[in-house]
Amino acid sequence: MARSGVQYEDVQRAIDDLLARGESPSVQKVREVLGTGSFTTISDHLREWRTRREENRDVPPPRGMPGALQELAEALWQKAQESANETLTHYREEADRRVAEAETRVAEARRQAEDAEQRESALVAHLATTEQRLEERNTSLARAESRREQLDETVRHLETRHAELEGLLERIRGEMAQQASEHQRAVESLEARQRERLTREEQRHESAESRLMGLLDEARQERLAGEKAAAEREKQVAVRLERLEQQLMEARGKLAEEEKQHRETDWARRQAETLVDTRQHEQTLLQARIDEQKRLLEEQARRLRDLEQQLHRCLWQIPAAREEYEEGKEREDAENNEGPAAAEPSEST
Repeated sequence: MARSGVQYEDVQRAIDDLLARGESPSVQKVREVLGTGSFTTISDHLREWRTRREENRDVPPPRGMPGALQELAEALWQKAQESANETLTHYREEADRRVAEAETRVAEARRQAEDAEQRESALVAHLATTEQRLEERNTSLARAESRREQLDETVRHLETRHAELEGLLERIRGEMAQQASEHQRAVESLEARQRERLTREEQRHESAESRLMGLLDEARQERLAGEKAAAEREKQVAVRLERLEQQLMEARGKLAEEEKQHRETDWARRQAETLVDTRQHEQTLLQARIDEQKRLLEEQARRLRDLEQQLHRCLWQIPAAREEYEEGKEREDAENNEGPAAAEPSEST
């Protein structure tokens, strides 16, 4: 049963207004005219109105149509045509505008996609160059590490050689001290023997003085010869010691140079490691930017698909509106041909 809020007479008046404007009555349009009422109640009253119109379809209409009514119908018809044309023009303009906007957005999206592809290509090329430079740095670092190991081996060898030279120098110094001590004892022993011989010869015979002097001279010569030989040996030892000290200084110089090269190599290695960390961080940032660009492209593609769907719906709504308008026009022509009985069902009831 229909609700008591909206009566059949209210719905019939709304239908008469719609027919007077040249519009086909429907539940939505009747509710728009009334401004209230439920769809169920309006649908029941509209079904009852159609039933009554079908029942009164065979009632002969009055002959002729008043001129005022005909002029009103023509005016309403003209107004309906103008309204329909304006609506259709508005729909067309709106559709053209949306198509133009969609094409503009498509072109912008394509341009952004091309820019993103170019940036991605540039980033890939830069990344490849960076990786190549990093590989070269790693190779240089490996060579430097190998060179450092060789230098460390050389330093250990020089240190071993230095220790051997230090031991040899100590032995030579010991030998020189021992030889000097032996020479001093030999000289003292020789002088003691000469003094003893001289004493014995002086005691034995004074005539042996000349012989003693000769012996003394001989002893002096022997002592001078021994001192000369000892000085020569000492000189040789000094020369050998000087040569060893020079070799030691050269070894120390080489060791300092190798330590300097080792420090430079270690500094280069640390610089290379820092560069590797920097390149890895740059690569991470580049990958994040590439992912962001891909996400933006996917978002733009999704928005483009939504716009295309909206445009498709708008393009389909225009023929639907035109078809609805033509159906309303045909129904109005049919109702006009039926006469006042179909146009004014309230009087027939």
